[in-house]
Amino acid sequence: MNVIFMGTPDFAVPILDAIVAAGHRIVLVVTQPDKARGRGKKVTYSPVKEWAVEHNAPVYQPSRIRNPESIEAVNNIPADVGVVAAFGQILPKEILDHPRLGCVNVHASLLPKYRGAAPIQWSILNGDEYTGVTTMQMGPGLDDGDILLQEKVKISSDETGGSLFDKLADVGASLLVKTLEGLDRGEITPIPQDETKATHVGMIRKDMGKLDFSRTAVELERHVRGLYPWPGTYTHFEGKSLKVYKAGVIAESELTSGEKAGQIGTIVRISTEGDGSIAVRCSDGALQIFTLQLEGKKQMSASAFLNGHPIEIGEQLG
Repeated sequence: MNVIFMGTPDFAVPILDAIVAAGHRIVLVVTQPDKARGRGKKVTYSPVKEWAVEHNAPVYQPSRIRNPESIEAVNNIPADVGVVAAFGQILPKEILDHPRLGCVNVHASLLPKYRGAAPIQWSILNGDEYTGVTTMQMGPGLDDGDILLQEKVKISSDETGGSLFDKLADVGASLLVKTLEGLDRGEITPIPQDETKATHVGMIRKDMGKLDFSRTAVELERHVRGLYPWPGTYTHFEGKSLKVYKAGVIAESELTSGEKAGQIGTIVRISTEGDGSIAVRCSDGALQIFTLQLEGKKQMSASAFLNGHPIEIGEQLG
């Protein structure tokens, strides 16, 4: 089939690879405009544009896909199906209706749960045991189209936002190929989403990375994993930013009476055995920090940090 592909981040690249590997032809790649990044304001391509350039696929980068000229540019390309994976703009009806089989979206959640921009991170932040990928027939709303296929994925206890991102990208790639085959053969019956079960999640912001020790240790440990690698989580120590890369949980029942008496945000336990750990009192239990990075220093284990920064029980983080 001839495919118009619309996407922007890394998540979309395995899907592109799978479409081509299955024998389909990418007739147009639509992605977000190039952006200037860093201090030097160097112009960088999106991962999807990088793929398109490498594979000599035609690229279109509209600043606003709903403009008449953008609609005309896309609809001038004959296509059997449109595939959308984290494109970043809502498509107009004229484009949705253009391909013979309409447009199919690959969404990294089990819809109708977690409609919106960051379902991967929120599934970890909320402590879900399972998530998954949905392919859906796109409509004019946000992630509310009819469900085509779904695949369930278990979230491991050490899952991070980054590892789950990679896992779901691979699942989404294979699920999308199955979806295209099923649609072309007329073997898939779209299922309307149950609006009573719909939930929405917002974008992940950089300021969400600050650790709030008035929350439970379980919540904060999920916070560390869910926001890795971006935006990452942090606290403060002696007036400097202290990034936290890996952490665990000490349950309330595992704390001594003295540790339970510690104030929120204070260090209640220190260990230099192996890679070491620093335990910080939370509203319930303690967050056990294993890997960290002090502002101006390199990432290191808690044991290495303690060797260079002698600290005492009762010192405050935050």
